[in-house]
Amino acid sequence: QPALFMQRLPGEAVGRKIVADPAFERARSGLVEELARELAAIHAIDVDATGLRDRIMHPAPGIAPSTSELDRLTAELDALGEPHPAIELGLRWLRLHEPAPPVDCTFVHGDYRIGNVLVTEGGLEAVLDWEFAHVGDPAEDIGWLCVRAWRFGADALRLGGIGDRATFLAAYERASGRFVDPQRVNWWEVFGNVKWAIGALGQAHRHLDGVRESVELAAIGRICAEMEYEILHLIDAPL
Repeated sequence: QPALFMQRLPGEAVGRKIVADPAFERARSGLVEELARELAAIHAIDVDATGLRDRIMHPAPGIAPSTSELDRLTAELDALGEPHPAIELGLRWLRLHEPAPPVDCTFVHGDYRIGNVLVTEGGLEAVLDWEFAHVGDPAEDIGWLCVRAWRFGADALRLGGIGDRATFLAAYERASGRFVDPQRVNWWEVFGNVKWAIGALGQAHRHLDGVRESVELAAIGRICAEMEYEILHLIDAPL
């Protein structure tokens, strides 16, 4: 039968505290490397040996992970029934610049970011929120970690508001043995902003449609404009 296993662990999950609180200064100094090694371990999970392939989402045979995810986002935006030109332009840019299928698809966490990890003063303690796990392009998790919304105000530090992306990529490559093309990560970063923009609108619609009345959900919808601005910035001069 379906079941839930839980364990209580120490640590802080609030993103703004992790990136700015002096109490985590020592932890931040090594967190980029720790996150890279942990993500490499996640991507090494064998979905066939563990029996996960049939239990999590995965692209249809012959369909690239990027195409599958773009189709899903396009359908979600269309279902909202309201125009968002910046998001639609982002989707168009993603279609025109879609990368080649990855050499190998892996287990993908799907929400790997600051705010979904527990951090103590000593460093990384745990990875949280696995409900979006799926089979896909491992670069998707890296691009998502770089999305500006998950820097929590420390915008100059592209890797989650805690460090340098190049340092992360080098550490990830050492741990995984997998080369990561920075341009591929750029594409998934744009994708991540489009994804969260649509996600924020969807949260607001849960409130507006009466599914769950919540000031928090309504407020999340308002931050869509921040992602729209970032989408336009990234596609105008991709980093």
